Amino acid sequence: MTPRILRLCSIHEGSSSPDHPVEAPAVVHPRRGTALVRDLLPGFTGDLLAVLNNGLLGDLEDAAEKADDAVFTNPGSVTYGAPYRHPRLIWGIGLNYLEHASDLAEVVPDEPASFIKGDHTVIGPGEAIPVPEQSIRTTTEAEVGVVIGRYCRNVEPEDALSYVAGLVPVLDQTAEDILERNPRFLTRAKNFPGFFSFGPQIVPLAEAVGEGTLGDLVVSTVVNGEQRRTNTVSHMRYDPAFLISFHSKVMPLFPGDIISTGTPGAVHIRAGDTAQCRISGFPELINPVTGSGGS
Repeated sequence: MTPRILRLCSIHEGSSSPDHPVEAPAVVHPRRGTALVRDLLPGFTGDLLAVLNNGLLGDLEDAAEKADDAVFTNPGSVTYGAPYRHPRLIWGIGLNYLEHASDLAEVVPDEPASFIKGDHTVIGPGEAIPVPEQSIRTTTEAEVGVVIGRYCRNVEPEDALSYVAGLVPVLDQTAEDILERNPRFLTRAKNFPGFFSFGPQIVPLAEAVGEGTLGDLVVSTVVNGEQRRTNTVSHMRYDPAFLISFHSKVMPLFPGDIISTGTPGAVHIRAGDTAQCRISGFPELINPVTGSGGS
């Protein structure tokens, strides 16, 4: 299989209201720039999730090579949103870096400590992370997100990465004070609106790895421009291939499902802060933090 070269994204095209930008699926070609999916695949009307569900990545690669220069624009001239707004499933992985587990005086579990987040938590680059009024200590956590590209069930680790559409920066939020009251409150602590930011671009696996390995990726939680916690994927207890395999044996994984693979460290955030996910070789994900959020 020829490695894919297109980054996947959604870009703002206007606004239906101040808080609800109109977004259109797009791709970023490494030499030619950014193009809307509808300009490459005439008649296409869905979002980026529909691209994945309909197996159109190969068609997009072909079309982007053949398209007229006029359909492309400078990637730096557009505003990026969340790649898509309604993933069917978001798996989060807790305590996956050994150092992060020791910070919390926790033992790394013998199997992945996973949880599920709803799509109401999704925001994109530049959108506000609202600290909920129920929490006095909310944290942000930079992570590598794995985007599933095709139906995946009962796969082995050695085959798992072939099911990946790409990797994406993630900021996963936790109402840590709620969680500390009782570990059974995990679902509530992880599922406030704005508690899952991802974007700006889904990077193909081959590009993300480059001449190195997936384990070489450096992941950092950055707040107010200060790199607070950092580590490499090689220090995960359970690497992305294992996580895909493990969860595919629990339930089917479908195109667009996301596995957020764990954080090198959580940082307390307050209204007025700026949270950032920094991954080596990726465009940075940046979100402002605001006070109590509503719906």
